[in-house]
Amino acid sequence: MLLRRQSPAADAAGRCQALAPAVWRSLPVWLSALLLGACSSMPGSSGSQAGSFAHAAARQSPEAASGYSSKPGWSTSRFAVAAANPVATRAGFEILQAGGSALDAAIAVQLVLGLVEPQSSGIGGGAFLLYDDGRQLQAWDGRETAPAAAADSLFLKPDGQPMAFHDAVVGGRSVGVPGLLPMLEQAHRQHGLLPWAHLFDPAIRLAEQGFAISPRLHALLRNEQHLARNDAVGARYFYDAAGQPWPVGHVLKNPEYAALLRALASQGASALQQGAWAQAVVDKVQQHPGNPGQLSLQDLAHYQPRQREPLCFRHRAQQQAYLICGMPPPSSGTLAIGQILGILDHTPAAQLPLQQGLPSTPWLHLYTEASRLAFADRAQYVADPDFVPAPGNSWSDMLDPAYLRQRASLIAPDGASMQTAQPGRPGSLRLAHASMPAQLEYGTSHISIIDAQGRALSMTSSIEDQFGARLMVNRGQGLPGGFLLNNQLTDFSFTPVDARGRAVANRVQPGKRPRSSMAPILVYRQQPDGSRGPLLMTAGSPGGSLIIHYVSKLLYGTLHWGLDTQQAIDLPNLGSTNGPTLLEQHRFPAAEIHALRTRGAEIREMPMTSGLQAIMRTPHGYFGGADPRREGIVMGE
Repeated sequence: MLLRRQSPAADAAGRCQALAPAVWRSLPVWLSALLLGACSSMPGSSGSQAGSFAHAAARQSPEAASGYSSKPGWSTSRFAVAAANPVATRAGFEILQAGGSALDAAIAVQLVLGLVEPQSSGIGGGAFLLYDDGRQLQAWDGRETAPAAAADSLFLKPDGQPMAFHDAVVGGRSVGVPGLLPMLEQAHRQHGLLPWAHLFDPAIRLAEQGFAISPRLHALLRNEQHLARNDAVGARYFYDAAGQPWPVGHVLKNPEYAALLRALASQGASALQQGAWAQAVVDKVQQHPGNPGQLSLQDLAHYQPRQREPLCFRHRAQQQAYLICGMPPPSSGTLAIGQILGILDHTPAAQLPLQQGLPSTPWLHLYTEASRLAFADRAQYVADPDFVPAPGNSWSDMLDPAYLRQRASLIAPDGASMQTAQPGRPGSLRLAHASMPAQLEYGTSHISIIDAQGRALSMTSSIEDQFGARLMVNRGQGLPGGFLLNNQLTDFSFTPVDARGRAVANRVQPGKRPRSSMAPILVYRQQPDGSRGPLLMTAGSPGGSLIIHYVSKLLYGTLHWGLDTQQAIDLPNLGSTNGPTLLEQHRFPAAEIHALRTRGAEIREMPMTSGLQAIMRTPHGYFGGADPRREGIVMGE
């Protein structure tokens, strides 16, 4: 039985709640975006800034908070698409209405996101994609790679110390070889129903005719400290002559992006891997005046996406068995989520219900302790599998119930926090790698889609930091705009070896993919024979390393606490990256915070700007939820 959702800002959110799904669908896209931004903000959270604290991996939110707008949740009967911006969601909706597959719709959505949500993802970055066509489940790896000339000292200063994070990010040094378009192109050859070129029409139209600046994009531009100073092309595009960000509702056109999209529509991904645009990318990276990079034309031309075996683990909740499937490494997301949930299976967590709509103190203690253990293993073992073997016979050894039971035994359910966990020893293979030091991790956007034939997609894409490397590519032919480049190489460890000379698994190496926390998820009911049964849910989130906690929260809320997707998304965010206990600002009672501190936990309250999108099967079709912390919506029919 589903619990009724209690909005954290119920009184102030009435006008948002009053808009039924059909009304949202009937509104013009630009008006939907503005209404969402105008919906009431949670007291104390709008415009808040991330606090600073000692633990490096959690110094600030991956993308700045821009307010809290309650969402109603959306019921559909035939299909549904959930994306991070209403304009992009509508593009996917139109493709599904035209008979396109879930993959077709995702391509259209992503191309529009690169225009209207450029700070998070785009064709200058990469993605992980899960696709279920009704017969098989595929995992596509379009993660960026390190240039062939990259060395493990890439982010070390002359004195051998690691660079400050944004000193490394801003400029060409941090740019990896983009993989998004080659991945989408290869997946489309297998699963596309509509012509490739047709999928570019919504983004081309919007780029040429213009789109309204959303409240979130305006807020992020207003708070951005590096883009305008670092890149003249980006400064001219995103800011007016006085250096002020374009206001909410300003119609912004991007003719350079439209020209590139037309070339990609007719030539395929090769239009960005060779020729004038490829040269413009290389020039932008290599000719940066203060922080040049090593990406070359050969790197672009030789990029290949990977099709990998999906990583699935079993999970039981409320007498029901599930299979939860996601990406294997170089993503750490599914592994860490599986470890957290699997460790909790060996604790009293399942017997702890919500209390007044919030996780209880005992449950928070158990969850954050399990998080510390999972993140310790993540730092020790997870990296690109083409370069680093799993610590056992397979990555599934890290999810072995016996191993997770042993890890759970380190938790004191009624005792003190361990504060910092040490990595375990899963499997039989002993690796001599050093543990990766904690460091910042950012960005991303998420898309979830189920089409009319039941084909399901979950894709998380990224340019990493807010506005990536702060480099906007333009060929210099007089057309304003362009597209932003990623800074994904900063997801590698800045420190390649430890004090004992042991190599870090996730160090920079030529052609290597950096470890990621992106966690696109598909959830299935498990058949009695252990195989995949009917699809239950598609979900994911942006948020850097905190993605792991956002998706874990959603899974626990829906599978264990009986919440619908919107109710689970609305729950306060929490977690630990193996340091302080992180709690979403202004969402937990003072008594609960005090109780956690009495257990020895260091507490840090901060904006935790998740961007969860989720669609769940119901007896009558589907129910979709979108994160109130960002501007996404769900559409369908």
